[in-house]
Amino acid sequence: MIEVNPDAMSIAMERDAEARDGHIRGPLHGMAIALKDNIDTSDGMLTTAGSLALTGTRPRQDATLVRRLRDAGLVVLGKSNMSEWANLRSPHSTSGWSARGGLTRNPWDPQRNAGGSSSGSAAAVSVGVVPLAVGTETDGSIICPASFNGVVGLKPTVGLLPTDGIIPISHTQDAPGPMARSVRLVAALLDAMTGADHYLAASAEADLSGVRIGVVREHFGDNAPTDAVAEVAVSLLASAGASIVDPVPAVSLPVPATDDEDEGLRVLLHEFQHGLNAYLAGRPAGGPRTVADVVAFNRDHADAELSWFGQEYLEQAMALPGLDSEAYRTARASIVRQARDDGLDAVFSAHEVDVLVAPAFPPASMTDLVLGDYGSGGDCTSAPAIAGYPILSVPMGFVHGLPVGLAVTGPAHSEGVLLRVAGALEASLGLLADGGLIPPTTTGG
Repeated sequence: MIEVNPDAMSIAMERDAEARDGHIRGPLHGMAIALKDNIDTSDGMLTTAGSLALTGTRPRQDATLVRRLRDAGLVVLGKSNMSEWANLRSPHSTSGWSARGGLTRNPWDPQRNAGGSSSGSAAAVSVGVVPLAVGTETDGSIICPASFNGVVGLKPTVGLLPTDGIIPISHTQDAPGPMARSVRLVAALLDAMTGADHYLAASAEADLSGVRIGVVREHFGDNAPTDAVAEVAVSLLASAGASIVDPVPAVSLPVPATDDEDEGLRVLLHEFQHGLNAYLAGRPAGGPRTVADVVAFNRDHADAELSWFGQEYLEQAMALPGLDSEAYRTARASIVRQARDDGLDAVFSAHEVDVLVAPAFPPASMTDLVLGDYGSGGDCTSAPAIAGYPILSVPMGFVHGLPVGLAVTGPAHSEGVLLRVAGALEASLGLLADGGLIPPTTTGG
């Protein structure tokens, strides 16, 4: 946790008083939740994306998402640490480190990485500091830490949840998402985040009859023990009634030789510059107003901010033209065609599958602040990120005592199916639990 809400206890007492009076706002009434430190709150806490540059001002109002969570009866316990600027500061960054919060450690092995960029959200849930957390993802930032820390994490369809009041990277790829110890809690939190009332019910359907699951074999192979755990998970899904289509092809995105050739990175940096400038302009006076201001602050405070790695991506972003540039529009059209039109949509259609599954990531790698992140895996996150499609990681077992997750991907607005598949796997593994949910018979008011 990067900060604890000074008002958490008084808010919790208010929720308790409501419950005694018979006013239960929903199944998560009174439960504690952690918010990633890039989500605005207008209380006594800061919102900084882990950067010291934003510690001088506070947001003017809650993000829309936060208002929904408060309305659902949740108690914001505090802000969780994250990879600074959501890991878009340098190609040599270490996931889980920020100048403001330091290093988030993996509860399963403190020498190993907690993943990123929603590092603190996943670790806090895993270790039991909170039962619920909100992360954000552009590409892998919920799925990676969920897998590394042995929790359930869902990045929903881009646009399903509001992103105002969330420090941005990419308006075409960013999405906040729920993280918890169980599928049912993730589903209940998604209900609260959307204002819907059907995701929790979908997660309880353990019978997968009629669901067609495609196995993406090209996303196997990074780690043999993880692959073996995934094989068991697929067999359990088949035993739950699913039809298994094995294999289906992966969506192959070109691997650029240099950053200059990377269309996906080009899109992110253009959108990062545009979105962050707009966000900073709306913050109260007294802090940076542009990406260039952040770069200058980091240079002036290099001992604290640039001690382990640089800010190459910030420097590249501040020099880019706007979103009307030909380079941006061409790159964006190209990656969407590859990932969505000729990619995931084509796979779902040609093989008539509802979801795709594969190992999410290998076990967590060792943290190395000197050399930065390393290791392979996570190939399954990029295509849905660019397409804006939902992806979920659910714990499927352990490799040498470290948790590993199964990634489940679907087309737009298929969150109910993803939660149904994840819930069935959880039940098959004997991990099904309400996790503190208030029974429906007592919910009301």
